[in-house]
Amino acid sequence: MLSRISLNKAARILHDGGVIAYPTEGVFGLGCLPERADAVSRILRIKKRAAEKGLLLIASNLQQLTPWIELMDDVRIPASDAAAPVTWIVPATADAPAWLTGGRDTIAVRITGFAAAAALCEAAGSALVSTSANVSGSPPARNTHVLRRQFCSLVDYIVPGSCGPASGPSEIRDLVSGKVVRHASK
Repeated sequence: MLSRISLNKAARILHDGGVIAYPTEGVFGLGCLPERADAVSRILRIKKRAAEKGLLLIASNLQQLTPWIELMDDVRIPASDAAAPVTWIVPATADAPAWLTGGRDTIAVRITGFAAAAALCEAAGSALVSTSANVSGSPPARNTHVLRRQFCSLVDYIVPGSCGPASGPSEIRDLVSGKVVRHASK
């Protein structure tokens, strides 16, 4: 588990508009607060990723996602298992910015089951943008050596820790249809 010092430092940097790298269920992620357009733009530049692809949000609980998602009363987003995480495509609120949705009426979200990522969300009091720590088209960082070599000078803080037990990026499913959009990496 992350130390209180690391969590507080990460939360402070996030609230100041910074970008962090941190361990997730299977790969290291790059993250920021979802409402910080400047920080999101910086992540997109770091990754060389097109804004039209959209980004995903992780949260420790459903309430952290409510500013960004529109769910019917009987629909629930299942919490993810750290060993087999699932990201869900869900209807976005009318207020969800295009820098998160990629201009679509949906948004990708995951209620993380990985303790370190959930603790970061709790410390920040918010969902976090979570995208794999890689340049688009390249493999994501799965160990701290690769992460530091590629991203140390590009992010404001690297949260100490190791990735979880998942074999790579999460599976992505459409919550309404149940259709698998992306299979989990092996």
